[in-house]
Amino acid sequence: MIDVAVVGASGYAARELFRILLGHPQARVTMATSRQDEGTRVDALHPSLAARIGLTCELFDPDRLAARASVAFLGLPHTASFAVTPALRERGVKVIDLSADYRLKDADVYADWYNHTHIDPAGLREAVYGLPELYRSSIPAAGLIANPGCYTSASILALAPLVAHDLIERKGIIIDAKSGVSGAGRTPKPNLHFPEANESVSAYSIGRHRHTPEIDQILTDVGLASAQTEPVEVIFTPHLMPMDRGIHATIYATPKGIPVEHDLMDLYRSFYRDSPFIRVVNNPPSTKDSTHTNFCDITVRVVRGKILIISCLDNLLKGASGVAVQNFNLMHGFDEAAGLL
Repeated sequence: MIDVAVVGASGYAARELFRILLGHPQARVTMATSRQDEGTRVDALHPSLAARIGLTCELFDPDRLAARASVAFLGLPHTASFAVTPALRERGVKVIDLSADYRLKDADVYADWYNHTHIDPAGLREAVYGLPELYRSSIPAAGLIANPGCYTSASILALAPLVAHDLIERKGIIIDAKSGVSGAGRTPKPNLHFPEANESVSAYSIGRHRHTPEIDQILTDVGLASAQTEPVEVIFTPHLMPMDRGIHATIYATPKGIPVEHDLMDLYRSFYRDSPFIRVVNNPPSTKDSTHTNFCDITVRVVRGKILIISCLDNLLKGASGVAVQNFNLMHGFDEAAGLL
């Protein structure tokens, strides 16, 4: 059994982490921390966990955590994770960070998109991007995992086979993506109140959404692995949908040759043949197909000479806590699907 801690226990992703880990055959949750909810029982924060967990939230203390857990899942806001990660790594604790603090390899790019100076450049160099479908071989030896974002996972997984095989133009890729309200976190905000979000669809962060450089970086990395040096640049527009959870991405790319739909579907099935949580489906997927699962559903079409990809996943599971547990499994040599099926 591996003893684990959840740092930042109050959010939606933390709730899903607790739920998965409590049923995991080789994980034991020994600590939960929360600055604003110190002294509150975890099952009071998340009533769905009643009778399943008896932990009470504590203030974060790296010495106390290192004495009780060998792995820490960080469910902290952006810019908060790199304030605690170095202390945990110095004490030999493996870190799986669900924020964006270690996803971007260039500290200047991070500062530009997150309006904050990165204070742990050594951690940036050490961190492994935690998307198992692309970095499975690098994850087992990692001590610091940068868990991918939800929009980014849906987009990168949808485009990686095409980029890896040099089948599409690198620029002008359009990602039209929608997310459920839980993707914005649990902290109340005026635009997330029921009268504002219900029966409404709205685009936000147009041209400046923080997931844009993450998508560009990883897809460029995919291309470099195939000796393609041209960087990828996407046009990413997210939308808030009046639903609890889910990501739906419709992506448009310009092919380099004449695409054949059947061949593209075969390519995707081959590319993801060893990835247990990718389902290449014949019919266009909906968010409900993957909600409350760790699957990403993908299909491909050729429309008027363009390649169109649809990708759906649960933003709290495959887009956050579920893939975090995939990374935990790979780091410890467990079955990648342990606790997730």
